[in-house]
Amino acid sequence: MSHFSTLRTKIVDAEILKTSLKDLGINIKTDANVRGYNGQQVRCDIVAILEGEYDLGWSLNSDGTYDLIADLWGVAKKHNQTELINSINQKYAVNKTLSDVKQRGLQNANVKLVLQ
Repeated sequence: MSHFSTLRTKIVDAEILKTSLKDLGINIKTDANVRGYNGQQVRCDIVAILEGEYDLGWSLNSDGTYDLIADLWGVAKKHNQTELINSINQKYAVNKTLSDVKQRGLQNANVKLVLQ
């Protein structure tokens, strides 16, 4: 029986996700296996290599969004999974917003992001 959970996300940009993970000091692999309980593995497009025996992975859907795939029980053994996932989502949102602003030609504009 698999211990992996699949969570829908609003993540659509792989490069910004990879940059966000690196910004948080998390090593990544692409097209790699996510480690789970008892040596189980699932192939994902982007994998965050976490300290310990478990990882987080993102797999591309046909609609262009990414699902988060992980053995959440295993991740929680070494990490506060809620804080970890929230920090990744927040960093992604900030980086995505800054990228969108630059694409619109507002590189010299002052941008104030308020995180709640």
